[in-house]
Order: sequence, then structure tokens, then C-alpha cells
Amino acid sequence: MSEDVKVEQSSGNVFKDLGFSDAEAERALVKADLALEIHKIIEAQKLTQAKAGKILGVDPSDISRLKGGDFSRFSVERLFTLLNRFNRNIEIRITPAEGREGHQRVVAV
Repeated sequence: MSEDVKVEQSSGNVFKDLGFSDAEAERALVKADLALEIHKIIEAQKLTQAKAGKILGVDPSDISRLKGGDFSRFSVERLFTLLNRFNRNIEIRITPAEGREGHQRVVAV
């Protein structure tokens, strides 16, 4: 027996697809991208949550929240600070938008 599966094309932002407003979705995606970079560093350095927490100056439960996708306790600025503590530079580049409104995104190199 086969069922029809409805497939919808993504907007490119999962938060927008979930019904967040454009502004909320963009902010949430930026936070998720920054948190992903922190997670990648933790994994690459094979750090425990306790060791990562010590390096970053946060409670290990905050590391758990980040890894689990709960960014509610993290501002973009706080995530910047955590990346700085991992010896990462953060550069903000402002360019003209092609459309009517600009957007925010994280590009990690």
C-alpha cells in the first residue's frame, strides 16, 4: 500500500518553514549557525561538556542546551563571546541587498 506524500520546497530557512516571522526566522537561523560552529569546535577538539564549559566559562548544562538546539538562553552577542573564547575571530560585513530588505547570515571559513 502506498501513501501520497506531500513534499514542499524549503524556503532555505527551516525556522521560516516552521511559521516564524521573517525577522524571527532570520535571527533564529543566525543563532543556530553560530551554535553549530561552537558544536563543531567542541567535537573537533574532542571536549567533554565539562571541559568545554570550563574553557567557555559557562555551565556544562549550557553546552548541553547548545548541542540540543535550545538557543533561548543565548543572544547572538553571547554566542560571539563563546566563539572568541575558542580563539575565533568574528567579522561583520555589510553589503547592499539585492532585494527590498537585507538579510543576515553566518559564513564560516
